[in-house]
Amino acid sequence: MASLKELRNRIASVKATQKITKAMQMVAAAKLRRAQEAAVAARPYAERMESVLANIAASVAGKETAPAMIAGTGRDDVHMLVVFTAERGLAGAFNASIVRKARMDARRLIGEGKNVKLFLVGKKGYDMLKREFEEQIAERMEFRGVRQFSFAEAESVAHKLLGLFDEGAFDVASIYYARFESVISQVPVSQRVIPVDFPEEEGSAPVHYEYEPDEEEILADLLPRNLAVQVFRALLENAASEQGARMTAMDNATRNAGDMIDRLSLSYNRQRQAQITKELIEIISGAEAL
Repeated sequence: MASLKELRNRIASVKATQKITKAMQMVAAAKLRRAQEAAVAARPYAERMESVLANIAASVAGKETAPAMIAGTGRDDVHMLVVFTAERGLAGAFNASIVRKARMDARRLIGEGKNVKLFLVGKKGYDMLKREFEEQIAERMEFRGVRQFSFAEAESVAHKLLGLFDEGAFDVASIYYARFESVISQVPVSQRVIPVDFPEEEGSAPVHYEYEPDEEEILADLLPRNLAVQVFRALLENAASEQGARMTAMDNATRNAGDMIDRLSLSYNRQRQAQITKELIEIISGAEAL
């Protein structure tokens, strides 16, 4: 059984930890609102960009002049998985859920005889995947010093990915990130970006436009920009999801610390009362002996 001094030290230690978790919860809550607003604001632009490109791409589909980012390389042998995770932990299952989805897809593709490569954006993804897929890691990037993501970071990732595609390093590329739903819900998703997987709009007839300049020239400019836009959306969704997950995790940690303090205080008071009772019995017994 722990002594009174040990119990006092443990109570003081847990209280100090509780102050830290409470502070981290408040910081995450302050960052969450800004990150959530940025993520929600980026969705309409990214979705509209996909819709416009889907319409243009439909007019060049099947042509020999169709861009490689739409037509693909004609093969399905090498898959690049671009995994977006955070630079820090203490965010519950946020990083683990993204990595779990990417790991399952990587194992499935390897089982199908495909060659899998990984492009890891974020320190936690590298830490969690390097043991099993160290040989498959083709590229990694970290943004430790970035407090708030801008389009420049997305362009740097997209530029690196396009460079690898132009070199013939892969045939298919997909991005993995967590879509922010609420403070307690962050859904890991995957999206194919090369060749572009345009979502089908149900219940709407295709609209035909005449473009000036021609479709190929427009696509040559918009397709790389669309890739950067989708990467930017993934970064913003991840940023909001990370803060939401960290806020929830730190709130749970603060509550657990409070419960532990209550249990330790109860144990301390019981042991202290038992010691006082024992000392009183000894005093009374000594007095009676005299």
